[in-house]
Amino acid sequence: MARKDKRRVEEIRTLSDQDLAKELEEAHRQLFTLRLQLSTRQLSNTAEAGKVKRKIARIKTVQQERQLAVPAGTEEA
Repeated sequence: MARKDKRRVEEIRTLSDQDLAKELEEAHRQLFTLRLQLSTRQLSNTAEAGKVKRKIARIKTVQQERQLAVPAGTEEA
C-alpha cells in the first residue's frame, strides 16, 4: 500500500504550481459533493470522503514543501 501512496505523491510533485492549485480546488469541490451526498444518504461508498481528504493533505504538503524551499530573500509577490 505504501507504494501506491508514494507513486501518487510523486505524480503530485511533477505538477506545476498552477496545476496544484487547480487540483486542490477540484478536490475541495469533490469533498463538498461527497459530504452533501453523505448527508442526503446518497453516498454508497463512505470511504471515498477519506480518500479525498488524504488527497487534499498530499497536495497541501507538496505546496508547503515548495514554499519552504524558496530562499527567504527571493519570495514571489
